[in-house]
Amino acid sequence: MKGDIKMEQTTLNVKGMTCAHCETAVRTALLELEGVTAVEVHLQDGKVNVSYEEGQVSKEKMTEAVEDQGYDVE
Repeated sequence: MKGDIKMEQTTLNVKGMTCAHCETAVRTALLELEGVTAVEVHLQDGKVNVSYEEGQVSKEKMTEAVEDQGYDVE
């Protein structure tokens, strides 16, 4: 059914984020992906929580977007 949008959440483990600029770069890169609806970046523990629409974006695309900013995703 086209009207049913299933929301999913995932957590990315990101290495190399150290400052507010890092946080902004990662958040912006992820929010630019179609289907990503919310991003929470936690600098201290290197975790990035992503809310997204199932079927719109893959974890691989999210990982690629973060790695394109110069960070490593485990």
